[in-house]
Amino acid sequence: MPASLPKAAALAAGLAVTALALSACGSAPTTQTSADGKNGKSAATATSAEEFGGMDALIAAAKKEGTLNAIALPRDWANYGALIDGFTKKYGIKIQNETPDAASQDEINAVTSRKGQDRAPDVLDLGASFAISGAQQGLFAPYKVASYDDIPAAQKDAQARWYNDYGGYVSIGCDAKRVKNCPTTFADLLKPEYKGQVALNGNPTKSGSAFGGVYAAALAGGGSFDDIQPGIDFFGKLKKNGNYNPVESTPATVEKGETPISIDWDYLNAGYAEEFASKGVDWKVSVPSDGQYAQYYAQAINKDAPHPAAARLWQEYLYSAEGQNLWLAGFARPVLMPALDKAGTLDKAAAAKLPAVTGTPSFPTDDQQNKAKEVLAQGWGKAVSG
Repeated sequence: MPASLPKAAALAAGLAVTALALSACGSAPTTQTSADGKNGKSAATATSAEEFGGMDALIAAAKKEGTLNAIALPRDWANYGALIDGFTKKYGIKIQNETPDAASQDEINAVTSRKGQDRAPDVLDLGASFAISGAQQGLFAPYKVASYDDIPAAQKDAQARWYNDYGGYVSIGCDAKRVKNCPTTFADLLKPEYKGQVALNGNPTKSGSAFGGVYAAALAGGGSFDDIQPGIDFFGKLKKNGNYNPVESTPATVEKGETPISIDWDYLNAGYAEEFASKGVDWKVSVPSDGQYAQYYAQAINKDAPHPAAARLWQEYLYSAEGQNLWLAGFARPVLMPALDKAGTLDKAAAAKLPAVTGTPSFPTDDQQNKAKEVLAQGWGKAVSG
């Protein structure tokens, strides 16, 4: 896997954000596939492959639909290119992957604005906070993949409207050829030698990775899952002392040296290190010990998916050993990693390449994330403006 584009999520539910131009004029109404399983169950309402009549029936219905509408899946993000190609090769189903670098807010906007259209997304890959708020809005279809029971309870919705897929830790990436002493902690980032060099992967009111960066900074600065304000204050200090770089970190900005220090998920920074080594970029990756924060993204199915069978088959593929190991090959930590390890199906060579961390990660609750989003929405602009 190599690098990333500005995907992601973490907006407060109800936060007023202008959508990308995703709901095009003149789109024809959808004629949603209502393929029936062996027992007459519609794919659009099936809550498991078994309920639909088994995997063979689901595969047949998905192949009949022939298409899967996806959105916000960069091919170089967590090895999604290999996942997309693997699914298409295995089932012969074409994936229409629109606006790969869109954020989770844009995914939700596409679901709501394209309701009843054949261009609506079938499936969603969302930041954790958006998975929660989307479920609360009634946008997702409940569906249990075959491996649902192996997903830890804390990482899935009790009604199976979403479940975590892959994740990682907030990390600090650094171009060692442009930065004499690479920082390894949040405290380091305040040093005057890093003037104009510290960037995030997007705006934390829209980007899940940037949101995670602020949360991690909060933990490093005496905050907690209940108090993200120290993280906002930290970036305010970075802005004030000139260290904060407002350029959004992407593969292109890393390669060009425009963002020599990037706070991002460890799987993305590790991908930079692998991809750009041949291009002369010596990219070092550290998970800061003073702000160790882990988070996962989540999968969901659009309740009004125009290709409901293909949408469910895609989820089955992602949560199979094949799909989970492909995420792992992209340096991301798949949610079923412990289960695969226990079953002997984990790609141990890929697991050995993950950035080193200590301890067991903990995660904020839904209420804590919602509160953090509200505080961030109110204070971020003021902290880094000017």
